[in-house]
Amino acid sequence: MRLRALLETDALGLRLLGGQDELDRTVRGVMTTDLRDPSRYLSGGELVLTGLAWRRDASDSEPFVRILAGAGVAGLAAGEAELGDIPADLVEACDHHRLPLFAVHETVAFATITEHVVRQVSGERAGDLAAVVDRHRRLMTSGPAGGGPEVVLDLLTSDLDLRAWVLSPTGRQIAGAGTPLPGPLGATLAGHHLAATRTGRRAPHRAAVAGTTYSLFPIRNAGRGAVPAGRDVRESVLSDWLLAVEADASDWPAARLDLLQGVTQLIAVERDRREAARTVRRRLAQEVLELVQAGAAPAEIAARLRVAAPVLLPGLGVAPQWQVVVARVDWTAADATAPGGVPGDIAGGPVAQALLEEILVDPAVSGPDSADRIAVAHTGEEAIALVPLPAGPAPLPDTVGDTADTAADTDAGPPADGDGAVRETGTGTPAAAGAGTGAGAKPGAGAAPTAASQDPALHADALLAAVREPLSAGLADDGRLTLGVSAAVHSAEGLRGALEEARHARRVAAARPGRVCAAGHHELASHVLLLPFVPDDVRRAFTARLLDPLRDYDRRHRAELIETLEAFLDCDGSWTRCAARLHLHVNTLRYRVGRIEQLTGRDLSRLEDKLDFFLALRMS
Repeated sequence: MRLRALLETDALGLRLLGGQDELDRTVRGVMTTDLRDPSRYLSGGELVLTGLAWRRDASDSEPFVRILAGAGVAGLAAGEAELGDIPADLVEACDHHRLPLFAVHETVAFATITEHVVRQVSGERAGDLAAVVDRHRRLMTSGPAGGGPEVVLDLLTSDLDLRAWVLSPTGRQIAGAGTPLPGPLGATLAGHHLAATRTGRRAPHRAAVAGTTYSLFPIRNAGRGAVPAGRDVRESVLSDWLLAVEADASDWPAARLDLLQGVTQLIAVERDRREAARTVRRRLAQEVLELVQAGAAPAEIAARLRVAAPVLLPGLGVAPQWQVVVARVDWTAADATAPGGVPGDIAGGPVAQALLEEILVDPAVSGPDSADRIAVAHTGEEAIALVPLPAGPAPLPDTVGDTADTAADTDAGPPADGDGAVRETGTGTPAAAGAGTGAGAKPGAGAAPTAASQDPALHADALLAAVREPLSAGLADDGRLTLGVSAAVHSAEGLRGALEEARHARRVAAARPGRVCAAGHHELASHVLLLPFVPDDVRRAFTARLLDPLRDYDRRHRAELIETLEAFLDCDGSWTRCAARLHLHVNTLRYRVGRIEQLTGRDLSRLEDKLDFFLALRMS
């Protein structure tokens, strides 16, 4: 409908205060708000109704109107019940931004205007849609969470007969109304959504599964971690939620599509709030990781772990075992879509961090809070997860005086006390016992645990079983996810070895074919498995003999020989790949490698010398 039609309806009691030349604007919806900044709830074309509760003084009108104009709203209708006459500063601001302004007589309820507009813009089930729009408006203006995603989905079911679910990028159910969505179906829908997003198709995406049609709407991050508009879609495709609706939206009227877009905006607000809660766990993981990589004393690391344990293990407070998981997402040069950018512009660490947080959640547990026991940091292109394995009330020791922390001794399983163990789901992902029926508890946990369910450890081959299909669709032809899992360790002193172990396991996974690959500590060769536990004096002597000549040369000439050596080995001795990674001509790379061989007396074409350099770099 046109704005002009509103003035032709006497029952609405509207009086035009400005914008005579803009009355042919199309009204696509209606929204009531008294927020000072309602921009995150606006998609354009709305008639905005306001009681002016946001206005404290004359200076507030200009920024409020500027926000509405920037969001592309059709017009503004201000009620006279609060202040009587509409303030002149608001009239002036609307005139400046060419925004049509109406005065609503105090005897006219906003609900009357809402229902009239909805009936005009949608002839299909007008009464139900009006009720949903009004309730949706009240939810959005009542607070950031608005009752949570379930409340909105319940409204879609009761008022529009639409069954809908909020899914993670791997297909895990975050929220739903009524019957839960089966896990395999969720993964399939997520795969359809990710594949359509990668090809640039416009949402909503249509997916037909087992004779049922679903429409898939993206729920994009709008908070501080949001990807700026126009950036490469690969920066967010593996972390965005989606709304799956059991219906074919291809023939929906514009008003109903607008309503569903508004629902996704509301859920995005809730998602941003949940994301903010993760920052505490991420910060704790980052602090522990920095201490471990800096070679801090075990007592200092243990003290930091004692601070982290109550946050990661609410109600338990201690973790006698810890595991480390390392993940990395790599993109090739094919199909780079970032304007003016190259794949190197994509920050791989944050992408892998969000993805690893999702992978480590038990796929059988629904709800956005089921990741509250996972702490993931990122450094460079890697994401590193510190996973606590609660297995009993024993306090975390400051130091370790026995060999219980070696990887060879950590496969003995949990203590005999089954009540404190972490029960493992069918996919191998741990769900913390002792947490009642809340997030992390396995369904049916009241039953006696089996021997297999008492194993608290993460297993690489099981972590990716439930998420391989959707993630492969999201990675498409130009992305790879590789993941490594350490053995469990019983102390702070063992974390450095666990980190090295997980990194080595990830490299083993990277050597395999496929888009999504993982490897565990048991797949490592013996020399790599023992590498983290080499005595410090042996480390120093070995690395000094091989690397000190290169470091001295780099200090004098800024030749970057150490960086070149690392890249050359990481590229498996490929001249072209290494030169491309370092942005060098192949001849320049050959010169640097020749200088390395001259300074060290080694030959990088020999496997033995490559292995010695590899070990020296890893121990340095």
